[in-house]
Amino acid sequence: MAWQHTIAGRVYRFADLKTLLARATPLRSGDQLAGLAAETAAERMAARLALAELPLAHFLDEAVVPYEDDEVTRLIVDGHDAAAFAPVAHLTVGDFRDWLLGNAASPAALRALAPGLLPEMAAAVSKLMRVQDLMLVARKCQVTTAFRNTLGLPGRLAVRLQPNHPTDDLRGVAASLLDGLMYGCGDAVIGINPASDSLRVIGELLRLIDEVIQRHAIPTQGCVLTHVTNTLRLIDDGLPVDLVFQSIAGSEAANAGFGITLDLLHQARQAALSQNGGRGRGTAGRHVMYFETGQGSALSAGAHHGVDQQTMEARAYGVARAFSPLLVNTVVGFIGPEYLYDGKQIVRAGLEDHFCGKLLGVPMGCDICYTNHAEADSDDMDALMTLLGAAGVNFIMGVPGADDIMLNYQSTSFHDAAVLRELLGLKRAPEFEAWLAGIGLTDSAGRLLPAPGQHALLSHLAPG
Repeated sequence: MAWQHTIAGRVYRFADLKTLLARATPLRSGDQLAGLAAETAAERMAARLALAELPLAHFLDEAVVPYEDDEVTRLIVDGHDAAAFAPVAHLTVGDFRDWLLGNAASPAALRALAPGLLPEMAAAVSKLMRVQDLMLVARKCQVTTAFRNTLGLPGRLAVRLQPNHPTDDLRGVAASLLDGLMYGCGDAVIGINPASDSLRVIGELLRLIDEVIQRHAIPTQGCVLTHVTNTLRLIDDGLPVDLVFQSIAGSEAANAGFGITLDLLHQARQAALSQNGGRGRGTAGRHVMYFETGQGSALSAGAHHGVDQQTMEARAYGVARAFSPLLVNTVVGFIGPEYLYDGKQIVRAGLEDHFCGKLLGVPMGCDICYTNHAEADSDDMDALMTLLGAAGVNFIMGVPGADDIMLNYQSTSFHDAAVLRELLGLKRAPEFEAWLAGIGLTDSAGRLLPAPGQHALLSHLAPG
């Protein structure tokens, strides 16, 4: 089915749904690289006007990636909840935007609607929204998860403590880990990207995280961000695995590039839940999956099926949703300027991703980041961090000095999180907040206190 719209006497035609979506997308370098972007601002506006008139229900009839060719499409279509969709089934995409911005779209209504939305619907409506629209709706979408603490509650901001080290040196990791805890970070997860694929090294990192958590009774969870097949082997070997991590994308072919299938993710989730006599390792909840995504990943793998990168990213959230994750974050500027060229594109993409994920019922965080060859800087990241904080993002990253010396990119730091919490009046996960107060690192209002020189946490840096 084709669509068209006329602007200033010129007729713009769009051959199919994926073309319409691509042409309506705000300009970004990845879609230009793929030859999918609108050639002019007028064409982009014509596509948006045509998209606004498209019945929302049409997405149930036309898949942007063929059903018979792609297990992600089958997962999305077969899992659609028609009853949940019914309240908005009569709307066009433009009408849906208006509904989302209105009072009827309460947190409870949005939570009930989420299973009825296809990822492509979320992507479509985001293309009609300004930055303030994306923020306002995302803030109303509340997605709460739990493992050893409770994440995503209103007025809360969690932080992934990311103590990476270029050689996986345990003392180096421990130094960064304890520095982050002293800054009140780590309630989302203590998550290490290992430099090595060695199961021995990964096991040592897992034991280090678990030792710190158990010795100090920290209400948080640990994760070493290795491939899901490694995690399965570590669980079989009895290692202390809290969360299963995996990078995911929005098509079967892109996921194959990551070495995964949906069945493998199901196996991993069941393995994590089977620990501790079938009770799992969580104490507050049983959300055991941690996923990362990023606009451009399907395109970089040649697995985007001619679909724009933001719509493909929303499809990745459709994958995540099926596995009830504790955490999902878009590593928004990590893939590079070939996909998001500058700070303006990174800021817009981060807000789109957060909006689409939360609208679909996914517990979204964001790695607010850029690579050193992108046209972006720390001012851009401060802007995105503040906008996401106001929009109710579940968590951000905490990296020593905002400079990841293992992955070689720029992210957000421990003190950035402290600034954001102070600026917007945001608290940590409640269990973690109480723990910090109990060990004397915060006052009764949650404000950081100077740490005594011989604090018990520092025992992990003792010689030997």
